[in-house]
Amino acid sequence: MRLLKVATCNLNQWAMDFDCNTKNIKESIARAKEAGAVIRLGPELEITGYGCEDHFLELDTVNHAWECLKEILVGDWTDGILCSIGMPVIKGSERYNCQVLCLNRKIIMIRPKLWLANDGNYRELRWFTAWKQRDQLADFQLPNDISEALSQKSVPFGYGFVKFLDTAVAAEVCEELFTPIPPHADLALNGVEVFMNASGSHHQLRKLDYRIRSFISATHTRGGVYMYSNQQGCDGGRLYFDGCACVVVNGDVVAQGSQFSLKDVEVVVAQVDLDAVATLRGSISSFQEQASCKTRISSVSVPYNLCQSFTLKMSLSSPLKISYHSPEEEIAFGPGSWMWDYLRRSGASGFLLPLSGGADSSSVAAIVGCMCQLVVKEIANGDELVKADAIRIGHYTDGEFPTDSREFAKRIFYTVYMGSENSSEETKMRAKKLADEIGSWHLDVCIDSVVSALLSLFQTLTGKRPRYKVDGGSNIENLGLQNIQARIRMVLAFMLASLLPWVHNKLGFYLVLGSSNVDEGLRGYLTKYDCSSADINPIGSISKQDLRMFLRWAAIHLGYSSLAEIEAAPPTAELEPIRSNYSQLDEVDMGMTYEELSVYGRLRKIFHCGPVSMFKNLCYRWGARLTPSEVADKVKYFFKYYSINRHKMTVLTPSYHAESYSPEDNRFDLRQFLYNARWPYQFRKIDELVKELDGEKIPFGESNDHEKMDAISNGVGGMGVIAAGSGNPKAGH
Repeated sequence: MRLLKVATCNLNQWAMDFDCNTKNIKESIARAKEAGAVIRLGPELEITGYGCEDHFLELDTVNHAWECLKEILVGDWTDGILCSIGMPVIKGSERYNCQVLCLNRKIIMIRPKLWLANDGNYRELRWFTAWKQRDQLADFQLPNDISEALSQKSVPFGYGFVKFLDTAVAAEVCEELFTPIPPHADLALNGVEVFMNASGSHHQLRKLDYRIRSFISATHTRGGVYMYSNQQGCDGGRLYFDGCACVVVNGDVVAQGSQFSLKDVEVVVAQVDLDAVATLRGSISSFQEQASCKTRISSVSVPYNLCQSFTLKMSLSSPLKISYHSPEEEIAFGPGSWMWDYLRRSGASGFLLPLSGGADSSSVAAIVGCMCQLVVKEIANGDELVKADAIRIGHYTDGEFPTDSREFAKRIFYTVYMGSENSSEETKMRAKKLADEIGSWHLDVCIDSVVSALLSLFQTLTGKRPRYKVDGGSNIENLGLQNIQARIRMVLAFMLASLLPWVHNKLGFYLVLGSSNVDEGLRGYLTKYDCSSADINPIGSISKQDLRMFLRWAAIHLGYSSLAEIEAAPPTAELEPIRSNYSQLDEVDMGMTYEELSVYGRLRKIFHCGPVSMFKNLCYRWGARLTPSEVADKVKYFFKYYSINRHKMTVLTPSYHAESYSPEDNRFDLRQFLYNARWPYQFRKIDELVKELDGEKIPFGESNDHEKMDAISNGVGGMGVIAAGSGNPKAGH
């Protein structure tokens, strides 16, 4: 037997904080060595942090990375352990995203990334060049100070692997695993038995299964040990890197780290038998045949043994049942962990949330409550770093620290119900009850006097006073009156966030939390610069359907029972007067249901549908109950309001990224914000198709593509035609 102990890790790095990142790297190496591991794998770009973005274009960033690597190499950190460390490297005039393989205070090889991530949230081609020379390794001259410190002038650079006396090891960097022809396929045929994947992969609802299936597939038919390391936490942007470092052997997961955690360093160790890899490969005839005519890949020989021989003192890691979180748990733990990182690193003393008693703001409140529970739990488990941060943020003295989540919430969380004459007593009581359950410092504020003062000022200026539609006013008046209320709430929220700590003799400031969901952003069903405008928004790319499921889950599992009542209430903005014959409802105002919005969003972003192709898809999907003309009306109505309101995405509060159809303008969904909202060419094509299809019954689920689309849209169906609302209460310009 060739026994090999390996260690991979989740690291909570912070972009451009080289001290923090180097400290975490050293600690992970120390823990790996303490566990007896001879290979340690770290995340992609771990020295700098993955989210440096245009800072990668600065020479300082690359120089500082070399300085930190030198600090690690001149010490005893790499003695007796192969370390793969991620950092940017400049070779000639090109900048590469690299894994630097180090052993015994020397650099063995530098492996540049072959295929760069350049879609969705990723823009690696903006900062890096992909390595294209596959036939041989190049010679890389080390920077002078590194060369002098290591007594080493140059190292092999490029695509290849490291050949030890008893096994072969290679790097595969993040995106490369997911390419049509991944490097590990050819590397396995060249005898590589251990693959090290350094990654910077973000959390997205229901995404982890795809990632783990890729690890399993990489070794199931070709054998091997696949190590995966990832960053974990908020490193300074909208993404939460969701860890889940793991080790897979011959298609079986034998070690798995956490997906969500408040820890800065988590090391996952596995003991594997490399003879099991050789045995599997030898038993697969097709592997043997392909290996006999393989394309040869360059290698670096290192006269060093990594493995140990058979001994009963070392037990092998057994296959595990893979651990997955439900979507409801992902909504609780992902944004909750992200918010803790943001809070502790921003210098703020807590959060302030305008709590309306509706589903969206209540979801945000529940996530903050979950964050407080996670903090108290980690402190109880002995995490001294979390404890120190909690003491500092909560302003504890005399040796005190958080032991109860409600008490901790009281110190760091303000909730404010900003009611008006249009607000109901039910939402006011729901907000108060939820605040009591979470433990926040709760305030009730009536904004009527401020609204009245502004209207009096307007009347003085113009001689006119606007009226609501139910009182005989026009659509313009109705919309203006609603937007005044919404924007006043934003101003009050930021005023309270900056001054309430002073009122209560606390240091610092509070971060204002937003609470608009992904569907409202897509439709533009929010007022520009209203109380959805905030410092950060934990639910900005989570759908209304998922939030409703989360509320039902949180009512039980987080202990906030009032959430069940909140989830059951019909969504309403409460910006118009309540009358016996009229009550404002979101879906009526929008002219579409949240379920329909979810379908539109997936077709627009995931399936890349314009108006015409969306119409065709929905004819198949809804053809059993809607005529082509009715489908056309729905598609036109959606695209009209999507394009009218797209400008709002340019000022959208930075939101936690969680959904693949997010309309977020700054990073993920790059489109113009000035449209011809009449879509004359596209809508004319739809009208022509409607005439052709008039009277023709289109069968539901005609093709596999449409069945796939149906599954992706979470089984949305049975939605009737909804009359378009005459106003758009949240659509402030």
